[in-house]
Amino acid sequence: MKIFYIKYKTLYKIIIICILLVTILGLTYIYNKKTVNTFNNKDVYYKGNVDEKIIAFTCNIDWGNEYIPKMLDIFEKNNIKITFFPTGRWADKNRALIKLISARGHEIGNHGYYHKDYSKLSYNGNKKEIYQTDILLKEITNTTPKYFAPPAGAYNKNTIKAANDLNYKIIMWSIDTIDWRKDSTSDKITNRVIKKANNSAIVLMHPKEQTVKALPSIIKILKQKGYEIGRVSDVIINN
Repeated sequence: MKIFYIKYKTLYKIIIICILLVTILGLTYIYNKKTVNTFNNKDVYYKGNVDEKIIAFTCNIDWGNEYIPKMLDIFEKNNIKITFFPTGRWADKNRALIKLISARGHEIGNHGYYHKDYSKLSYNGNKKEIYQTDILLKEITNTTPKYFAPPAGAYNKNTIKAANDLNYKIIMWSIDTIDWRKDSTSDKITNRVIKKANNSAIVLMHPKEQTVKALPSIIKILKQKGYEIGRVSDVIINN
């Protein structure tokens, strides 16, 4: 009886271990599948799909007016056009700057009207934010935006559906400058971009003092490495 109990107890442990292993493997598979689906979703881009040495620069705007003209001058000096994503509330108060960005040949994207957490909004909430900004940007620039960058990269299935219904592709990033942090220096920002540089990458930045200081170095080094720098539309095809 004692031998049977020991064997039964051992068998029970083996069964528990097997169940745990199967569960872990199952969760890993689901996670990996979800990750692959997310990074290959035809409506959400963490990077472009052009296998060439070109990198897209994006700049999300909800503040930082004083640094935008300086950024524009740097891009113009280097013959570079990038994609700017302003919020609607910012664009409405800074129409002259939006017109200047557009006049310089840069691509204008949609950053939603308010800088909200879009992953917590309903379908109607997401659609309202994107549509309100869409109408405003069309009015100011006479162009039709086609890319939407959710603030803080927060989105859910409602965001994807709303963006899709409004003919927008959701743009994320594969290289984050993290330039909004107080401890971010121009050297740190430069290193973050250069270390992760790869074909069709999408770089996220903001109009910040240290970003302006870092841009000349980033541009110079990337060009030395054979990269072209462009807009989101330059790294996404068949969209």
